[in-house]
Amino acid sequence: MEFLNKAEENLKAAQVCFDNGLYNACTNRAYYAALHIAIAALARQGIKRDKIDHGQVQADFSGELINRRKIYPAKFKSYLYDMQLVRNKADYSGDNVTQQRAGRWFARIKELTELIKKELDR
Repeated sequence: MEFLNKAEENLKAAQVCFDNGLYNACTNRAYYAALHIAIAALARQGIKRDKIDHGQVQADFSGELINRRKIYPAKFKSYLYDMQLVRNKADYSGDNVTQQRAGRWFARIKELTELIKKELDR
């Protein structure tokens, strides 16, 4: 699963960034870890798209894997969308993501990634 590998790589990069005070970069890598792990989860369930569209991945993950199939808890429903908003702030605004906010989202994405990895290992 190439997207599982990408998710793990991005999660490691997010950790390095966080540990070195690079909170905007941490947020960026954490978002991509979440996006890639969601793509891996969708692929495992037979949901594949020709093109990766962030909004479509978010909708498929939330709609199919959380709402319809109930594979993942409802608390994760808005994680991808909300994390993209934080990533957009980090990447496209003059504002910086704080250590507290980066840490909070990084912890959430680690939790989501670990849960999905367990499901993929079944």
